[in-house]
Amino acid sequence: MLGRMRPLLKDFSPATVVAGFVAVLVGYTSSVAIIFQATVALGATPAQTASWLWALGLGMGLTSLALSLWTRQPVLTAWSTPGAALLASTSGVAMPEAIGAFIVCGLLIVAAGASGGFEKLMDRIPVAIASALLAGVLARFGLDAVASVKTDPGLVLAMAAAYLAGRRWWARYAVPGVLAVGIAYALGEGRLSFAGLDTSQLWALPVWTSPTFTWHAAIGIALPLFIVTMASQNLPGVAAQRANGYQTPVSASITVTGAATTLLAPFGGYAFNLAAITAAICMGREAHEDPARRYTASIAAGLFYVLLGLAGGAVALLLGAFPRELVVAIAGLALLGTIAGALGTALKDEAHRDAAILTFLVCLSGVSAFGIGAAFWGVVAGGVATAVAAWRRP
Repeated sequence: MLGRMRPLLKDFSPATVVAGFVAVLVGYTSSVAIIFQATVALGATPAQTASWLWALGLGMGLTSLALSLWTRQPVLTAWSTPGAALLASTSGVAMPEAIGAFIVCGLLIVAAGASGGFEKLMDRIPVAIASALLAGVLARFGLDAVASVKTDPGLVLAMAAAYLAGRRWWARYAVPGVLAVGIAYALGEGRLSFAGLDTSQLWALPVWTSPTFTWHAAIGIALPLFIVTMASQNLPGVAAQRANGYQTPVSASITVTGAATTLLAPFGGYAFNLAAITAAICMGREAHEDPARRYTASIAAGLFYVLLGLAGGAVALLLGAFPRELVVAIAGLALLGTIAGALGTALKDEAHRDAAILTFLVCLSGVSAFGIGAAFWGVVAGGVATAVAAWRRP
């Protein structure tokens, strides 16, 4: 066992650990508030809310660890953010009914993965469109980083300067340097404080909620939750892997996330999926120069997810200690290389250039319809453009 661990430990580096930490930081701070809104909408008790964070942290952590160790590729999972938004808008549904709907959703995800249908769909999407999809999804983070200069110019410009200097003189550790500068700046201004952390509620405990299965919840929650998770989360998640040159076994990965959803649903693990934005942080050159060793970044992220899940009672206060601009800036700067690479791949092939730019713009717009996000409609626009370009009059 020790002999097998040595190559794994050798693949780790400070850059991969920091990339994993940044991915988790971005993942939690960007949408944990929506999780709290979802629990409130379903009438959760404080103990159930902590249990949700326990289940979600452990689910993301263990699936990321298992898939990354198995494939030796940077496979990162996440909770379904649009799914949480859908739950937050729900009314008149009791928690047991919602838990039953989560289990049904998990079984639907397992079926989509085990049947191989979702992977066949992904195989038909050209690389140019997949790359444009990734660039469109991630570009919003770059724009948000630039916009944050208006609210905190000193912090953001100091981090940008650290990024440029890092890319010039120590490219492998550019992102860790940016994070260190951001934290040091926030500490110097007295804006980073852990004084309000309540250590008496440090550890979260799982709370079982017995499911109730109803047609109302199956149609009103399970089916929409499944659709938005597959279309808005798993679709760009697979696109991110393909755009970065990783041929991760899609069907098996989707099946694992569905199984995790089914098992952890009674504790609050409402839906898991392949990550796109946070996974891109673990797949870029900033994580490691060698693509074959970047899987350790997602392993590090998995370990951080497990720790945050176990300490679910203190997660909100802990992550709330970081200024919003710090999180936004580190996300945008960490993704710059990935955005540029994806755009270069998307626009390289002239035959798919029109379809790629349409996909990019639709994804960047953030437009949604029928509860399905822009990632899906971007692929639809690119697919239509590809079909029209390939059409020949009889």
